[in-house]
Amino acid sequence: MRLLHTSDWHLGRSFHGVGMLDAQRSFIDQLVKAVSENAVDVVLIAGDVYDRALPGVDVVGLLDDALVRLTGAGAQVVLTSGNHDSAIRLGFASRLLERGGVHLRTRLAELDQPLLLPLDATPVKDGAAGATLAIYGIPWLEPRLVAEPLGVETASHFEVTRAATDLIRADLRRRAGQGTVYSVVLAHTFASGGISSDSERDLSIGGVGAVPLDLFDGFSYTALGHLHGRQTLSAQVRYSGSPLAYSFSEARHQKGGWLIDVGPAGVASVTEVAWEAPRKLAVLRGGIAELLESSDHTWAEDAYCQITLTDAQRPAQAMERLRSRFPDTLVLGFDPQGAATKPASTYSSRLAEAEDDLSVCCGFLDHVRGREPDDAERSALAAALDNVRLQEASL
Repeated sequence: MRLLHTSDWHLGRSFHGVGMLDAQRSFIDQLVKAVSENAVDVVLIAGDVYDRALPGVDVVGLLDDALVRLTGAGAQVVLTSGNHDSAIRLGFASRLLERGGVHLRTRLAELDQPLLLPLDATPVKDGAAGATLAIYGIPWLEPRLVAEPLGVETASHFEVTRAATDLIRADLRRRAGQGTVYSVVLAHTFASGGISSDSERDLSIGGVGAVPLDLFDGFSYTALGHLHGRQTLSAQVRYSGSPLAYSFSEARHQKGGWLIDVGPAGVASVTEVAWEAPRKLAVLRGGIAELLESSDHTWAEDAYCQITLTDAQRPAQAMERLRSRFPDTLVLGFDPQGAATKPASTYSSRLAEAEDDLSVCCGFLDHVRGREPDDAERSALAAALDNVRLQEASL
């Protein structure tokens, strides 16, 4: 049995205002090709299928097309909901979809209801039970909403996740007399390694409670979703990461998933599968002259760019000039290097110290763009102020 671990598709997401549906279609093409070429039996999607609870019609159509093509390529699909999804909407028609090989796990009642798949290629002799693969799905668990239904007193990510994994373990114990059962668990959560004591278990990072890695001890493989970087927490616990970069902080990520081979003896191997990005990401930094002239940056001319200018003063028409070479510059920042240090003061205090109206206008320009007006700009401002004064005098 061969599984393909993916997560965090975020269908419908944009990248700094640029729509990504075409890039996501490209990923789906690669995914279907990988399923066919690698003879994948089950595709795992560990949450955040959509980017928002109410996806657009074209976004829903893209998921529909993906599921049709994946099942048409011979794979079943097991899918859980993430914090970006609406579990209720994503889980619609789950019983009907199951008949077509799409298994949705978005409800608490389904935590201990696995997809069961036989692992023995040949009939079992003497009536002995064979090996089975049980695939469970843990959707995103919002502690405040699920603590009471799960019988948990403390509404924390650790407690609700522990309750969910306890239900799975109880189901596995019930199946202990039915032959060897190997377990794969999908979970959309933030997992942190090396947390062992109860007092440390609800570690909060970025406002999201982290759960300890040992909650997943004993499972044959845990397919995590939520973090966008592909990574290995242990041999049996991994994040696949998102299939596409959704921020410039992911520029160095190698996007992909995990192929998991499971046989009668358990998990035999876990190998990488890579997704090619339709567009490169470039994070550039330097003076504007060097960025516009250096051949070192030729590779970034057709990339989505995040550029930080280090000129002592903000160059005039910086974005327009940069886009003449890097047309898809999406983010522009400034980090002046070598500029004379100005005394720390609030804008209001600087305004109070202005000698005349022209100083107020020049100070405002300096404040909002980090560069004092040049002679031409000062002359234009002075002329505009003179016109105002003439109009006021004629009233």
